[in-house]
Amino acid sequence: MNKAKVEHTSASAPFTAYSRYYDLLYQDKDYPAEAAYIHDVLQRHGVKHGDLLEFGSGTGKHGRLLSLLGYRVHGIERSREMVSQALQTEGFTCEAGDICSVRLARTFDAVLSLFHVVSYQVTNAAATAVFARAAEHLEAGGLFVFDIWYSPAVYHSRPEVRVKRMANASVEVLRIAEPIVYPNEDRVDVAYNVFVTDLVTKSVETVTEVHGMRHFSLPELDLLGAMNGFERIGAEAFLTGAAPSEETWGVCVVMRKI
Repeated sequence: MNKAKVEHTSASAPFTAYSRYYDLLYQDKDYPAEAAYIHDVLQRHGVKHGDLLEFGSGTGKHGRLLSLLGYRVHGIERSREMVSQALQTEGFTCEAGDICSVRLARTFDAVLSLFHVVSYQVTNAAATAVFARAAEHLEAGGLFVFDIWYSPAVYHSRPEVRVKRMANASVEVLRIAEPIVYPNEDRVDVAYNVFVTDLVTKSVETVTEVHGMRHFSLPELDLLGAMNGFERIGAEAFLTGAAPSEETWGVCVVMRKI
């Protein structure tokens, strides 16, 4: 029997080593349904086609699917590892960059930020900067569409330890997510311990990352929006469109630039 070799990789910044296994860990995520939902949100609020800027485009799955629905999508992603994994196609491009500081010297019909990217902005300065950058890339009437962790749900149903196991032909990944709640900061730090087993060599790699997540109330988002020239025109449960409640962890917010 081969003795397993254990390697430990740790990082404090999100999506460094963790990004290598991102697509595997989320292979059960229904990206087509989410892209169709965002398409419907855009259509309902007057964006029938055109150019989209995606903040936090990851490995490009949302962007490529939206391009198939007739949009031209350009993504900004902080993780260079994820950008290198993204398949750029006709209608979808992406580049490495910081959504708090990016300036592309052009405008878009809408700015998107999906899979709780806005909730990764745990400081007031970072959250304000993202709203400001979104506003700079829109003309009057343009939309900023994003989803967040919703404060009423976080307080009502406190985060719990979660375990997830996924595998493909070459590796098995076991992820343990342990939350630490900071109620006075509207923040939850999620410590991810990821154990990756090579199914051929039986070696195990350990990846540890801490992802800080901020949750938001609608009045707080309205204030951030007003500070940066937006008005909120919609808020609903992501995917279902139901009214937000204490049971709604993920809320989709639509803001229009005034």
